[in-house]
Amino acid sequence: MPEVVDSCSLASPASVCRTKHLHLRCSVDFPRRVLTGTAALTVQSQEDNLRSLTLDTKDLTIEKVVTNGQEVKYTLGERQSYKGSPMEISLPIALSKNQEVVIEISFETSPKSSALQWLTPEQTSGKEHPYLFSQCQAIHCRAILPCQDTPSVKLTYSAEVSVPKELVALMSAIRDGEEPDPEDPSRKIYKFSQKVPIPCYLIALVVGALESRQIGPRTLVWSEKEQVEKSAYEFSEIKTFGDTHPYTKLVVDLTNVDPDVAYSSVPYEKGFALLFYLEQLLGGPEVFLGFLKAYVEKFSYKSITTDDWKDFLYSHFKDKVDILNQVDWNAWLYSPGMPPVKPNYDMTLTNACIALSQRWITAKEEDLNSFTAADLKDLSSHQLNEFLAQMLQKAPLPLGHIKRMQEVYNLNAINNSEIRFRWLRLCIQSKWEEAIPLALKMATEQGRMKFTRPLFKDLAAFDKSHHQAVCTYQEHRASMHPVTAMLVGKDLKVD
Repeated sequence: MPEVVDSCSLASPASVCRTKHLHLRCSVDFPRRVLTGTAALTVQSQEDNLRSLTLDTKDLTIEKVVTNGQEVKYTLGERQSYKGSPMEISLPIALSKNQEVVIEISFETSPKSSALQWLTPEQTSGKEHPYLFSQCQAIHCRAILPCQDTPSVKLTYSAEVSVPKELVALMSAIRDGEEPDPEDPSRKIYKFSQKVPIPCYLIALVVGALESRQIGPRTLVWSEKEQVEKSAYEFSEIKTFGDTHPYTKLVVDLTNVDPDVAYSSVPYEKGFALLFYLEQLLGGPEVFLGFLKAYVEKFSYKSITTDDWKDFLYSHFKDKVDILNQVDWNAWLYSPGMPPVKPNYDMTLTNACIALSQRWITAKEEDLNSFTAADLKDLSSHQLNEFLAQMLQKAPLPLGHIKRMQEVYNLNAINNSEIRFRWLRLCIQSKWEEAIPLALKMATEQGRMKFTRPLFKDLAAFDKSHHQAVCTYQEHRASMHPVTAMLVGKDLKVD
């Protein structure tokens, strides 16, 4: 099978070389808003006579590149829009197939790195210390360090991160101790180890005045002191694009497409529907569980393509090829819009949500007194969320319905982000002016794009809040994550 080329990466493909391990040593500089340090990449050649390799970078300053104790030549190519700049490194000795080399790159990030969001103390809950968090998905790890920024390459990593001693650093890795920074008594070094190979976009860093709470035998939730209890409680999109949009395909062509723009919930929901459909088609969960176990055993710690997965599905169920051939693979994988087949779901819990939503949707003004707080008594938070999702599909509702809903259910008082998000969208789409400040507050107080972007879209579409939405965005965009700020700006048509 010919190699699938990642059109979003400028680095050498996995067929040429693979990064096996990263050791990151860096210092977090809040006043300058940069990370400074070294990235030591253990790279394995996948071919004979490898004399150079290319890595992804974006807005990085490179000081030097060292391998086997000696500096080597490198060149940074021209910036290619959202993809960044290719960094070609010359190797002092040609590598044979499977031979490894450690390449140590001294680098500094840009204060405007698309992967890093820097918050001033005033922007935090505690108002005393600054805060930093990263977001490397989909292709922003290259804005932190040179790498093969593609899902086709998985690597382990270790890290040593120097931060002001009053702050805590966390990464997407196991904490491996801490110690005073020998070069600066006002700082502390946190160490990390990630032994499971992961794609670069899963490398993550957060630094702040953090505390933890245990929410399970193996689970901690970390947040600022002022938010940690709320976070512990909290943890215990096809309609967006339209049915014919190419981004609603399961296999999306990202040629010359910024993956941040194409990102949505479609792969999760449509992908789940396909797997659930296959499970029912092939004999139920007992039969499908065997396939899942075999799939994990064969492909764990590896990157694969859709064709790899499909080929393995056919080989595992070789006695059911006739059944698999009944699947409209082209429609499922390569056609936009809703799934071609709706699996048979257990609708017991959903039916209660639909029944209540239908009561509201069909209610006349004289029927509104029939609704009481008892309507929600037997609904879980997931069902309440689904009830609001059902209502949103029929928005806008008459303003009297929205006011009555608040009166009997007091939804404004709910802090669950998923529920609050849908409730406020329903309010704004139904043109309830009293909800405008609440929606603006949610759109700017938390940084999750899944909440921020739709709320700003709804506010901008409401004539009574359009101007406020644009002004609020302009006021807060400097404190938003760069990717969120860019996409919300596009939605609002703000340069």
